Amino acid sequence: MRVSVIKETFPGERRVALVPASVGKLAKSGCEVLVETAAGERAGIADESYTAAGAMIARSRDEAFAADVILQVRTLGANPEYGADDLSQLSAGKILIGSADPLGAPEAALRIAETGVRLFALELIPRITRAQTMDILSSMATISGYRAVLLAAVELPKMFPLMMTAAGTLSAARAFVIGAGVAGLQAIATARRLGAVVQAYDVRAACREQVESLGAKFVELELPSDDAEGQGGYAKAMDEDFYRRQRELMASVVAESDIVITTAAIPGRPSPRLITREAVEGMQAGGVIVDLAAERGGNCEVTQADQRVVHDGVTILGPTNLPAEVPLHASQMFSNNVTKFLLNMIKDGKLEIDLTDEIIRDTLVTDDGDVVHERLRSILNLPPLVQAEDAEAEPNQEPNGDKEQQVGSPDADDSDDRLDVGDLTAGQSTEDENVDVAEDAETDDDSDDDDLPSPANEATEPKH
Repeated sequence: MRVSVIKETFPGERRVALVPASVGKLAKSGCEVLVETAAGERAGIADESYTAAGAMIARSRDEAFAADVILQVRTLGANPEYGADDLSQLSAGKILIGSADPLGAPEAALRIAETGVRLFALELIPRITRAQTMDILSSMATISGYRAVLLAAVELPKMFPLMMTAAGTLSAARAFVIGAGVAGLQAIATARRLGAVVQAYDVRAACREQVESLGAKFVELELPSDDAEGQGGYAKAMDEDFYRRQRELMASVVAESDIVITTAAIPGRPSPRLITREAVEGMQAGGVIVDLAAERGGNCEVTQADQRVVHDGVTILGPTNLPAEVPLHASQMFSNNVTKFLLNMIKDGKLEIDLTDEIIRDTLVTDDGDVVHERLRSILNLPPLVQAEDAEAEPNQEPNGDKEQQVGSPDADDSDDRLDVGDLTAGQSTEDENVDVAEDAETDDDSDDDDLPSPANEATEPKH
């Protein structure tokens, strides 16, 4: 079986789907790895590094796309401008694996389905213990949270730590992080390492322990939170009255902060508006807001995606692809995720698409010329596949009860209202498990462990 790594075409995308350290793992499972020329160049990985690891370099993009399995960071959907250029290279019998923004750009799945290719969207990885090493959203959110603090530090006209010098005492910067998901926890950890005084808020009171374990103060707002946690531990999208009251109470905390980092996003829907224009105007001049939900409209009313906006002396940043700004480590993490995902489908040297495996079933978006993910079919107003299959059953035969479990997400109706806090990558986002926020750890490309470490003294991802 031949696996190829494609050079990314999304503007500003510097990540690559597979790094040399993962080539050997795939080779051991019987895969032959082919890498498009200069695919890893923007991440600082030369073609020679791939060949040294045992991969072959494709002489053309056409040759790379001729492989059985194609790996991309951004497929069409997550690459709306140029992703369609590759559609002619896809065909039945091939497998495409990458991020596809299935909930944010479901129409792209229809176009990909027309090629006959099997598309696996990695944003749809279920949040279960067995799948946490495959979870690209958590991996990329870790980098986003880290990078957001660095951007804020550059913009802020003061230093982060408390300093006592001969020239006088410099007070520490005050940071406020909204959302205690993976990105939020990493932002807290990074701001604390730089010496800031950090406060954090999450609608789920259960996040208090994780926030406080990183040395931050958990902000409590007088809001009902009993119904704030949905199925699987996700924060739920609340009604507008809740958000209105939340904005009012949060404005006072925003006003006393030098830095605000927001991370709240709802998969496939506009991000909740948490910071009003008036709240921005309540901050001191020189304040900085980094809005990690900018791709879906932003948590701040003033945010503009991928723009630096200055409003009433406050700088608002709306980055939408921070992992690409740390391309080497982001590629290492993505590569580990996609390698674990692919190896999960390889049995005895052969690729097996076992739809009884929820990891495979929940990420399969297109197959045999159709969109087969039930949640996407619902979004696209397509009839449920299970009904069509049941209609073909013998008149006196009971429909196969397992069919529904073999296509799409069985929890689609519940997941529509889940609030994803901090999992922002290209085209988001969505546990059952704890995930290491990688506060100080280097990515271990050679690790064969199936579970990420979660020491008692490290913060872990809340169920968001």
